[in-house]
Amino acid sequence: MIQFMLLFSRQGKLRLQKWFTAQTEKSKKKMSRELISQILIRKPKMSSFLEWKDLKIVYKRYASLYFCCAVEQSDNELIALEIIHRYVELLDKYFGSVCELDIIFNFEKAYFMLDELLLGGELQETSKKNVLKAIAAQDLLQEEETPQGFFEDAGLG
Repeated sequence: MIQFMLLFSRQGKLRLQKWFTAQTEKSKKKMSRELISQILIRKPKMSSFLEWKDLKIVYKRYASLYFCCAVEQSDNELIALEIIHRYVELLDKYFGSVCELDIIFNFEKAYFMLDELLLGGELQETSKKNVLKAIAAQDLLQEEETPQGFFEDAGLG
């Protein structure tokens, strides 16, 4: 089971975090800081797996973003790596070559995608097509909820 997932930049800025186990805000911040700094000092040729506290950390860098998840010691780290890759593929498919700015300005879509993929730290949906269908349905629902002329009336359109 995935304990948490973090997305952060090469500069160490946390862009997305999803916790599947209960933690206090203070411990989340402390754990994130420790883990981010530990991953950023690693050389590119080093393994994408590391033992940290009582967890296995699996991470992968895609362009300027690090995708990192923590799994239990008994879990298969290759499955965690595959989940990270699947999530990146979904983001790429939706945003068309995802970048850090897509995550920053569309974080709700990134979280929604992650929620469709994972439930309680377990892989919920393996089909990229089904996840993208759910996101398309959510986009359609959002469009219907936005009143016609709202942006024009507000002087934004």
